[in-house]
Amino acid sequence: MIRKAFVMSVNPGQEQEYERRHRPIWPELEAVLLAHGVTNYSIFLHPGTRQLFAYAEVESESRWAAIAQTDVCQRWWASMRGLMPAHLDGRPVAADLVEVFHIESVR
Repeated sequence: MIRKAFVMSVNPGQEQEYERRHRPIWPELEAVLLAHGVTNYSIFLHPGTRQLFAYAEVESESRWAAIAQTDVCQRWWASMRGLMPAHLDGRPVAADLVEVFHIESVR
C-alpha cells in the first residue's frame, strides 16, 4: 500500500460549502476512487489557515493518476473550481508532502 499526503486550500468564505459537498461526496466519485484502488482517503481542514491536508492509501501510483482522467473526476473538479484554487485544467492546486515518520501497529 502506498501512503500519499498533500495540501490544498479553500478560498476565503468557502469552508462550509467545501465541507457540505464532501458530506457525502458523489456516490459515482466514491465508486471511481474505490475501483482505482483507493482504500483509505481523508481530508482535514485547518480553520485558521483554510489549508486542507489530504491523506490517501492507494494500491499504485498509476491507478491513482488514472482517476484524474475519468469523466466523474473531471466533473467534480469543475464543480469545486469556485471553492478552491485550481489550475487551468481544473485540477486543484496541491503540493505533495514527503513522509518523514510512520508507525503502524500490526494486530
